[in-house]
Amino acid sequence: MELEILLRRDRIIRVVGFDDAPFIRHAGNPVGVAGVVCAGTRFEGMVWGEVEADGWDGTDNLCKLLVGGKFLPQLHLVLLDGICLGGFNVIDLPLLATRLERPCVAVMRKVPNFDKIKNALERLPDSQKRLEIMGRAGKIYEYPPFYFQVFGANPQTIAKILGKLSDRGNVPEALRIAHLIGSAIVKGESGSQA
Repeated sequence: MELEILLRRDRIIRVVGFDDAPFIRHAGNPVGVAGVVCAGTRFEGMVWGEVEADGWDGTDNLCKLLVGGKFLPQLHLVLLDGICLGGFNVIDLPLLATRLERPCVAVMRKVPNFDKIKNALERLPDSQKRLEIMGRAGKIYEYPPFYFQVFGANPQTIAKILGKLSDRGNVPEALRIAHLIGSAIVKGESGSQA
């Protein structure tokens, strides 16, 4: 069912929210990724995977966590905590949406500082390619308290849905829980900033 119809009928929207776990830069270890499935704001399940820090496998690995699994057929929307995992492992938002056949949204707490991002990227190989993939995600939409990029859905609809998916603060519950789980697995307890 299309997102607009679900909203209009006040139906429950099922999402998965992906966030990376804390990691030590330049350690060479894989970075954990929690994918939390929520029906509205209610936790229903999760997937766990890994990506390479500052690598190139993020889009593929998110697809592997969902394609062929039990959750994808139930999902209406895929949420990411930002456009990168594990530092600058950039997610190709249009490719992810196409492969999963679901709208995909990269949610941010504020508009990114692109000068800082470009400076940080210059320290990595293929910085131009990373910037190009970031650019594919398109315009950053501002519907305070939400800032996001979206592929496969209307931004106004997404802004309304993000409000329905948020229970505590300005972060959709699936992303908030994914952050807490990632922190707990790596550090032994969840952090305070979710």
